[in-house]
Amino acid sequence: MTTPARPAMRPACANFSSGPCAKRPGWTPENLRSAVLGRSHRSKVGKARLQAAIDQTREVLGVPADYLIGITPGSDTGAVEMALWSLLGPRPVQLLAFESFGKDWVTDVVNQLKLPAEVLDAPYGELPDLARVRPDADLVFTWNGTTSGVRVPNADFIATDREGLAICDATSAAFAQDLDWAKLDVVTFSWQKVLGGEGAHGVLILSPRAVARAESHKPAWPMPKLFRMTKGGKLNADIFEGATINTPSMLCVEDYLDALKWARSIGGLAELQRRADANLAALGEWVERSAWVDFLARDQATRSNTSVCLKVVDPRVTGLGAEGQADFAKRLASLLEKEGVALDIGGYRDAPPGLRIWCGATVETDDLIALTPWLDWAFASLASEFTPA
Repeated sequence: MTTPARPAMRPACANFSSGPCAKRPGWTPENLRSAVLGRSHRSKVGKARLQAAIDQTREVLGVPADYLIGITPGSDTGAVEMALWSLLGPRPVQLLAFESFGKDWVTDVVNQLKLPAEVLDAPYGELPDLARVRPDADLVFTWNGTTSGVRVPNADFIATDREGLAICDATSAAFAQDLDWAKLDVVTFSWQKVLGGEGAHGVLILSPRAVARAESHKPAWPMPKLFRMTKGGKLNADIFEGATINTPSMLCVEDYLDALKWARSIGGLAELQRRADANLAALGEWVERSAWVDFLARDQATRSNTSVCLKVVDPRVTGLGAEGQADFAKRLASLLEKEGVALDIGGYRDAPPGLRIWCGATVETDDLIALTPWLDWAFASLASEFTPA
């Protein structure tokens, strides 16, 4: 069988990784020349840049004035674990587990903290039964499943008059999806996702209810220094006023400030969300035309507009068994990378075999449109091995 011709057009930027994600359009290292380098992060100028990152996060995300925002070590993982280790214990715990990171939080809570938690799980591509969420329990969940391409459609399943805390890992949702702040007590993310920042730093946002829990609850387990958010029974306010528990990279902080400046310049949160929605729509139109591929997320209402996960549905591939499908998906991603048209788009290691294409706001829709013929070309090139000449 003749190998199909390569498409004529290429994406201007082939960076479709789901984290760290593509830099914002027009980014250059020159944008970081005002970074506070060679100085202490606790100096007046260093703290001012950290405080600016907090203030501008509040502005762009629309975080309520009475919620606190802090910068943590360890990316989103560090921010989530700081919340779990500091706040859980006084109430029953429920966890939503429908992708890899949600399952990681189950491991932390059940195996490390040894708490008797109820796990509401679902296979990749689906959501758990949200009607089972209890208002009297602390809830831990991912808003957007970075490794499954599934998101909660809204926060209607969280009671307004809840007794427990709602702890939300929003790392691939923040800046791209509507977060219902009134329903969320803890929100975490890393700026390496939708805003394309550099890794290793997390953001922790606490509601007044979460602050009250932190000050009234003493965990039963030893607390590592990196997770301690209280001193003498009171919240350590310094963390939320430009200080950090450990030394941050001021170069990364400056890069985040540059991304926030770009976000404000294009129209803020509404435009960031519009760009991600447009990217998902572009891929959606292509999926409808291509018989060999489909979304991993079965329900359109729960389909992510950032970490878009795809599966191969062509019977020539699905008939290969799990190992054969995984090998085909790896070869598909490798071929696209070899051609220089899509980098780092293999599915997550624990997810079903397939592709994962980042569609957050820093990705240009035209690049996704230019990518789609290459996806068809790569599949046809490999699938020709199964068709007699």
